[in-house]
Amino acid sequence: GHIMSDAVLTITPLGGLGEIGLNSTLFRTAQGTVLIDCGLMFPEDYHLGVDIIIPRFDHLLDNQTDFRGIVLTHGHEDHIGALPWLVPHLIRPKIYGSRFTLALVENKLKEHNLHDQVQLITMEPGGSVELAGINFHFFPVSHSIIQGFALGLETPAGRMLHSGDFKIDPAAAVPGWSTDLESFRQFAEPGLKLLMADSTNVERPG
Repeated sequence: GHIMSDAVLTITPLGGLGEIGLNSTLFRTAQGTVLIDCGLMFPEDYHLGVDIIIPRFDHLLDNQTDFRGIVLTHGHEDHIGALPWLVPHLIRPKIYGSRFTLALVENKLKEHNLHDQVQLITMEPGGSVELAGINFHFFPVSHSIIQGFALGLETPAGRMLHSGDFKIDPAAAVPGWSTDLESFRQFAEPGLKLLMADSTNVERPG
């Protein structure tokens, strides 16, 4: 196959760019691939007869041998909702997330009798795991659902920050799980190659 340099990272958005929903992004290094989030999207009125929309996973499924796992930022449907459609095509994938996010995932997979086909791995704020040569750091963020994470990625191509969905307002935070901007700052200090962040209403005046 195609020889990849050790310092190369390929990022393939399968959904969630320029749309609300369908959040799913594939990270590939010479050592394997990791999926960040696995969301669905609810249809617009013009999608007649369509109940839900899921990302196209062909790209991932064609290269399964080097698949290392799924990392979830939080438990909203547009970040976990496509798992029941992806999991049957994978071989006991490892799924990483907070305790609450994984409880929602387990519940969702139970409805489809798929909960035995995955390995759920709980991550704590400040924790880290290495997958496909990328060191994932889990930073707590507050959001309209509890126990969300932003991700600091130490990749062969440099440091990156994936914000997840977050709110900066300290008043919106659950005690002990507010958006950890200090960790963002410390992580970014050696230099950040890429920031992947999202602001839903950024185009709305005011």
